[in-house]
Amino acid sequence: MFDLERLVRPNIKALKPYSSARKEYTGTEGIFLDANENPYGTLNRYPDPLQRDLKQQLATFKGVSEGTIFIGNGSDEVIDLALRIFCNPGTDKALTFSPSYGMYDVSSAINDVKLIKLPLNTEFQIDRQTVRLYLEDPTVKLIFVCSPNNPTGNCFRKTDIQFLLEHFKGIVIIDEAYADFSEEDSWVNRIGEFSNLVVSQTFSKAWGLAAARVGVAYTNSSILALFDKVKPPYNVSRLNQEAALAVLGNQKEYKRQIQQIKNEKEVLIKGLNELTLVNQIYPSDANFVLLNVNNAKKTYEYLIQHQIIVRNRTKLVKDCIRITVGTEEENRMLLKALRAIKSG
Repeated sequence: MFDLERLVRPNIKALKPYSSARKEYTGTEGIFLDANENPYGTLNRYPDPLQRDLKQQLATFKGVSEGTIFIGNGSDEVIDLALRIFCNPGTDKALTFSPSYGMYDVSSAINDVKLIKLPLNTEFQIDRQTVRLYLEDPTVKLIFVCSPNNPTGNCFRKTDIQFLLEHFKGIVIIDEAYADFSEEDSWVNRIGEFSNLVVSQTFSKAWGLAAARVGVAYTNSSILALFDKVKPPYNVSRLNQEAALAVLGNQKEYKRQIQQIKNEKEVLIKGLNELTLVNQIYPSDANFVLLNVNNAKKTYEYLIQHQIIVRNRTKLVKDCIRITVGTEEENRMLLKALRAIKSG
């Protein structure tokens, strides 16, 4: 049986969160002499620490309760807070699958939490037999599941993720940074089914706000209360909240851009398939493709020389580069450069 109390670090249970001025008084009108702010200027007041307007708009857009939404300083804050809430440094462990998003490694190392990395199978899917050995380990507190996965681009099988949720006694964080580009249903729709589920999303990808650093987590009220307890009081600036509200207010453009990216991905994949230097293009549910080429290092360096920047992922998947879908013109220039490698 899932026991949230058992998972939470004792010092987090005992923690008395900082009570900020804007949390104690939530009104918007009055003479504000409570937070030691400069009384002059346009950005002189602290932002809403609980991002109420943004949560209200997101709740409507996603069809969920405002009480299931956490707003973070990028989705990386969600990763970091989860490690700080549930994992005792030097004792507890987290688990993920490899290859995957590198911040799981970095955040775990910063928090002195051992990260167990289990290899995906040849289809870049979860191997149940391998992970089964760790599901009963009481020191394993978190599992990070990136789906669609970065850098491979594919979604993990829903039956395998459900297996984790049903058999693991810790927290399962499904990182859906690229879910907007996928045809698969989001796990946000199922947070009411699993008491150990946290779904992480971001405004950085499909919403075009990478510079604004706004991440979101969807979960039940008990886990949400822990995130709110531990986060910095003003973790998301007013400017960033307003940027997120602005794009939420223009969903027609959001949908148009997603469709355009999907269309361009099809054209890009078709062009890549015509190149002899490309050995394999892996299936992608994201806004990027991972491909195996004859010489990833040489290909990467050649493209850099022509001011076309991709990611060399050969350390994660041998002789592979990852290409983000760009504009029609950017993709055309990329393919032209790759054809030159073939002829050169």
